[in-house]
Amino acid sequence: MVALSGWRGRPGRLPGRPPLRAFLLGLATGVVYFVGTLYWTGTVIRTFGGIPTVAAIAGVILLAFYQGAFPAVGALLGARLIARAGVAGILLVPAAWVSSEFFRGVAFGGFPWVPLGASQVTVLPVAQLASVLGVFGVSMLVALVNGIIAFALLTSGRARVVSLAAGITLLAATGVWGALRVADGSLTRAGSPVRVGLIQGNIAQEDKWKADEARRIFTTYMAMTRDAVGRGAEWVIWPESSTPFRFEDDPEGQATLRALTRELHVPLLFGSDQQEYGAADSVRLYNAAFMLSPEGATAAVYRKIHLVPWGEFIPLKRWLYFVSPIVDTLTDFSPGTSVVMLPVGRHVVSTAICYEVIFPSLMRQAVQGGSELLTTITNDAWYGNSSAPYQHFQLASMRAIEQGRYLARAANTGITGVVDPYGRVVQQTTLFEPAVVVEEVRFLTDRTIYSRIGDVVAYAAMALVAVSLIVIRPRR
Repeated sequence: MVALSGWRGRPGRLPGRPPLRAFLLGLATGVVYFVGTLYWTGTVIRTFGGIPTVAAIAGVILLAFYQGAFPAVGALLGARLIARAGVAGILLVPAAWVSSEFFRGVAFGGFPWVPLGASQVTVLPVAQLASVLGVFGVSMLVALVNGIIAFALLTSGRARVVSLAAGITLLAATGVWGALRVADGSLTRAGSPVRVGLIQGNIAQEDKWKADEARRIFTTYMAMTRDAVGRGAEWVIWPESSTPFRFEDDPEGQATLRALTRELHVPLLFGSDQQEYGAADSVRLYNAAFMLSPEGATAAVYRKIHLVPWGEFIPLKRWLYFVSPIVDTLTDFSPGTSVVMLPVGRHVVSTAICYEVIFPSLMRQAVQGGSELLTTITNDAWYGNSSAPYQHFQLASMRAIEQGRYLARAANTGITGVVDPYGRVVQQTTLFEPAVVVEEVRFLTDRTIYSRIGDVVAYAAMALVAVSLIVIRPRR
């Protein structure tokens, strides 16, 4: 985070870097990173929001600058630590990075998309660290190994040898332990099995709310559900907003769906909008997930807690009076207030709607509440054939490792699939193809260390940065 290029000084010394320069270098790094990973947001607002291309590009850049501000602050803190502690301060920079990354996930509702630790989700031996310290612990490991390399390059003699040996030992120990954990695989033999059917209807976004497409969409999901049960599914999951009507407000559609679960005698989890009417004709709209019992009754309803900014609500809407003709035409969803357990026979599970699955604390809250299996329902049709669905699926996979739970994911256009408690993908679909996935998962009750202690590593990182800035006296 602190540029060292061009330095020709002696080992053990660092060039001076003004705070503003460190901040700008961190900002530049963040902007490049987030433009490269969030470029697809421009396609979404241009295609479905009717925004001109130039404005869509500007929106991506503004989002990248906002997201990039967090690593910029991390770079600034890192520069101050190095200014106070000298070259040894490099070993404190990972704590500054993790602190800024954690705040990115909680500030103003949070948007913890693609944190550094998520880069290791397919490197399973390293990713197992998430079961102990969460994704921020994996971020700390990646940053620390790189910090040790930088420290070794700027030192010589015994300090260089010791630092490299420590880095190699840390990485090797983590990798060996993680490999042994995956090879053991005891969680895949524990608990009670259930065959879950995941439905990928592949309904184009532009067709979802067309009145003349509603019957086709509904009958497609019903037929695919029968197919899943015919292949042994004991429980079926549809994606987010899968019904082409509001479930509770359409008597005919509601009756048909309840009759289906009674006919097949399986529970059904599906996404549908929900309206709640209050005093003075006030109406609240929720993005919800309904669980129907095998008898056709509503067993539970979960309302989405983390809403998508600009997609499901307008941030600072009251202050955007200068664009009120545009803002006033958009309907805000209301956030849910609590995680809800969904009954499946004698067991309870939880679900996350859309990008909620990227929030580690929400999944941890579900497991604390007794969830024996994680599910997530989403509609990634918005993102087109971009990298977003792949990023989204991998971010969801990290939650399975953190919580030591199977994760079942139903996505409208993909990626639909199952991930085991070690982050191994058991089965997944391709994008933009109708698919029915029937796979065995297990209800698990054992809890990981991370599910018990939470983001201790992030709090420790913040404390370390604060104490270091207070205790270490500035160097001349």
